[in-house]
Amino acid sequence: MDLVKSLIIAASGMRAQGERIRVVAENLANSNSLGLNPDEDPYRRKTISFKNSLDRELGVNLVEVARIQPDKSGFGTKFDPAHPAANEDGYVKTPNVNSLVEAMDIKEAQRSYEANLAVIENARAMLMRTVELLRN
Repeated sequence: MDLVKSLIIAASGMRAQGERIRVVAENLANSNSLGLNPDEDPYRRKTISFKNSLDRELGVNLVEVARIQPDKSGFGTKFDPAHPAANEDGYVKTPNVNSLVEAMDIKEAQRSYEANLAVIENARAMLMRTVELLRN
């Protein structure tokens, strides 16, 4: 039944967006994590990408996490000569995490998660209505 397939597809979307939210939360939690010495890099932001995955048994495309990888963009710097990770010029490398970008990313993931949840709720209601009609 196509409604059951809709439930499975939406559930895969919820799993993927849940993983995306976890990655963004990790980035935000480590946005101030600096190195301990001048040779050590601070926290490097992570990015997530998705892929389609064919479920041959059901004949539907599901969404899956393709990979979680470090963001290769450069680190920021701040002047703090008293910090143990400061270089000879007094600058400390800071994580490449932008809180505004992360906030927008988590908002988008939340909305996608909620959209998939609405699909599940509607498909469930339609299935329940079909069962009620068959009983009568």
